[in-house]
Amino acid sequence: MPRVLGIDIPGRKQLEYSLRYIYGIGPSLAKSVCEKAKLDPVKKADDLTDEEIQRLVAVLQNDYNIEGDLRRETAANIRRLISIGSYRGMRHRRGLPVRGQRTKTNARTRKGAKRTVGIVRGKEARSAVKAGN
Repeated sequence: MPRVLGIDIPGRKQLEYSLRYIYGIGPSLAKSVCEKAKLDPVKKADDLTDEEIQRLVAVLQNDYNIEGDLRRETAANIRRLISIGSYRGMRHRRGLPVRGQRTKTNARTRKGAKRTVGIVRGKEARSAVKAGN
């Protein structure tokens, strides 16, 4: 498992696929990184020489915003939206979907587990609620 910028990338996979384990690198970016570093994307990551790894690291550091920097930038953008009070910022603050999805049904990932609100019917259930208070 070669280490690139502090991340272990899987060595038994092709370079094009193992680069995707780095936060911020997807399919198209992995191909372009291989081209810029003049590396064969089909080559296994374990077969990379030290010189090839150095070229790869240099390309990633100089040309792309990845891992910690990208996470910080994303968090800063969300904080900015919240602080200026935009609609998207309010959705982030309330933990609701930001991109226009419906919330009457679905949206469970953002909203969390269902919480029943309303009247408790039946004597047994009422006495259980009172005992809990």
